[in-house]
Amino acid sequence: MLSEKLKDDASLSVSKQESTAIEPPTVFIRPSKGWVSLGLNELWAYRELLYFFVWRDIKVRYKQTVLGASWAIIQPFFTMVVFSIFFGRLAKVPSDGLPYPIFSYAALVPWSFFANGVSQASNTLVANANMVKKIYFPRLTMPIATVLAGTVDFVLAFLVLLLMLVVYGITPTINVLWLPLFLLLALITALGVSLWFTAMNVQFRDVRYVVPFVIQFWLFVTPIAYSSSLLSEPWRTLYGINPMAGVVEGFRWALLGTETAPGAITIVSAVVSILILISGAFYFRRMEKTFADVV
Repeated sequence: MLSEKLKDDASLSVSKQESTAIEPPTVFIRPSKGWVSLGLNELWAYRELLYFFVWRDIKVRYKQTVLGASWAIIQPFFTMVVFSIFFGRLAKVPSDGLPYPIFSYAALVPWSFFANGVSQASNTLVANANMVKKIYFPRLTMPIATVLAGTVDFVLAFLVLLLMLVVYGITPTINVLWLPLFLLLALITALGVSLWFTAMNVQFRDVRYVVPFVIQFWLFVTPIAYSSSLLSEPWRTLYGINPMAGVVEGFRWALLGTETAPGAITIVSAVVSILILISGAFYFRRMEKTFADVV
């Protein structure tokens, strides 16, 4: 009897160990308090999800559209035509000795990347409210993916810019090697502004009406239709507080070889862009704990 009881106890302990071994781990997700870290390690762990978000945004962006990806070219091109007529021909705005169409289009290419990224990323959480409520994942992946997906549009518009360089007989100088850094600066600016607007749009739904107005206003305070060389120092350097001013002037200098090298204006723009990105990321993370309840 004693041996049978020992066998029963042993089998019972083994079964308990097996049930404990196959039981999945339990993860508790609790809201953070106050300011929290950016959680970049978690973002890296979900890098595959970020990739699929980017791929989804690229496929959905022009789905069931007549012109498809051509919109990436049409928008900046026709804006260039309007600027060339009214600012270049009628208003006779100086263009640093360059043909006005390519002068303005070289600025519109990075600007379109920035403007489209901010416009579309600011509404990502609201548009994907069901996913935000039901599934846990780093919410930062959504606005980041939307901004990164805009690089496809940038490439298409940039190809037209290269064609215009051939038509106007302009050969880029060695300065073109700086172009990736100016594109990175545009990406940082777009992502930083998007994080601010995305987080605020969850709390205040009228932000979606504010964003188009801000972008339209920002367009005219950025040296796209005109050159920053119209300003004298130190005002030209202070103009770099607008981070897109450094990007636009950098693109012209790198591709078209303008005599007005970016210099101090680019340094100021880079510092402002980094500050916007860091502050936007921390603000986004601070508000992230309320997204599922408010959205």
